[in-house]
Amino acid sequence: MFLNQEIIRKKRNGLALSVQEIEFFVAGITTGATTEGQIAALAMAVYFNDMDMDERVAFTLAMRDSGRVLEWRSLDLPGPVVDKHSTGGVGDVVSLMLGPMVAACGGFVPMISGRGLGHTGGTLDKFDAIPGYSTVPDAALFRKVVREVGVAIIGQTAELAPADKRFYSIRDTTATVESVAMITGSILSKKLSAGLDALVMDVKVGSGAFMPSFDKSVDLAESIVAVGNGAGTRTSAILTDMNESLGPVAGNALEVRLAMDYLTGRSRPARLHEVTMALCAEMLVLSGLAATGTEARAKLQLALDSGAAAERFARMVAALGGPADLLERPDAYLEQAPVIVPVPSLRAGFATTVDCRSLGLAVVSLGGGRRRPQDAIDFAVGLTGLAELGQELAVGAPLAMVHARTEAAAEQAVREVQAAYQLGPIKAAPNLVTYRTIRTIRTIGP
Repeated sequence: MFLNQEIIRKKRNGLALSVQEIEFFVAGITTGATTEGQIAALAMAVYFNDMDMDERVAFTLAMRDSGRVLEWRSLDLPGPVVDKHSTGGVGDVVSLMLGPMVAACGGFVPMISGRGLGHTGGTLDKFDAIPGYSTVPDAALFRKVVREVGVAIIGQTAELAPADKRFYSIRDTTATVESVAMITGSILSKKLSAGLDALVMDVKVGSGAFMPSFDKSVDLAESIVAVGNGAGTRTSAILTDMNESLGPVAGNALEVRLAMDYLTGRSRPARLHEVTMALCAEMLVLSGLAATGTEARAKLQLALDSGAAAERFARMVAALGGPADLLERPDAYLEQAPVIVPVPSLRAGFATTVDCRSLGLAVVSLGGGRRRPQDAIDFAVGLTGLAELGQELAVGAPLAMVHARTEAAAEQAVREVQAAYQLGPIKAAPNLVTYRTIRTIRTIGP
């Protein structure tokens, strides 16, 4: 028999907790036997004293096992169950293309996604922009769509990793969110509850990233790879750039349009294409669907060029309640903002830096994101035609187009976008789009 206060004392004193102690504490989070004060105390102790590799694995598995863990073996799927997770950013519409692309190559993608909060856009909010699409189907429909279409992108249900939901809300109000050990457990407990064979993490780096520095992003990527593999799921991570918007568009319905343009070949922006292909290829290699990255990219390009990936997207949307002809008739279904105005550049020069976080917050100000979890979202608003770093601009040339509900909101967004860009006389060298792939496990200690 364990006592929560003794578990807290042990971690407060910098000692490693046993698997049994972690399981006991986490079990109490779900039942209510562990109090809010005790959760806050342990979170603070972990924040200052960290967790080693064994603790992180035990913590992640205990959080995963606090609720339902999906299983797919009974469906006898003819391919691996695989997913990816992104730490979030601006213009990151990758999931909408990646799921159908991997499904078209033989993978099965039960993607459980989140909503946006702060400056980052949420995958679920993009799908909510599609009339009729259900992001919370019952378990039977979810399994049916994964089996028949190969991909279903939905939201987390109350049954999946319930301990994490309570633990995270307390971390959020006690200034302990930034612990890499606890972030690892929070991300992986939800993802691993989907019963995956393999997982690829997209860890963002730069001004629009969740982690404050390159080194912290590397720490998180290495932790997730080590713990994911330690928990029995093949896991790797790719560090990708978020010093500018990944796609030239930010905003929910606007990003759905971009994803459909990408899948159908109408438009494939270079940076977005590179990150999407890198993550998809890693998923195919990690799950055994391709022997090499070169083979994986060839399969993925064929899935795009043949229309197979676009077809999977259309089938998924229809199977989850959305319109069957969304690809052919987007204007009939996706909201459009009534006010569309350019953002004139105040000076001439090359775009040298952009505060990517500020671009995300400009979308939030327009109504396209949330300041509080309960806020409603305006799906029509956002930004398009975002200037890329290195682009040369004349005075008055558009840095972006603002899509707004009102003239006043548009004027504010124009000022916010202008303030986010810095122009200079010299064209800077472009940032890398993908920085590093991490597949190896290292020992993690306090």
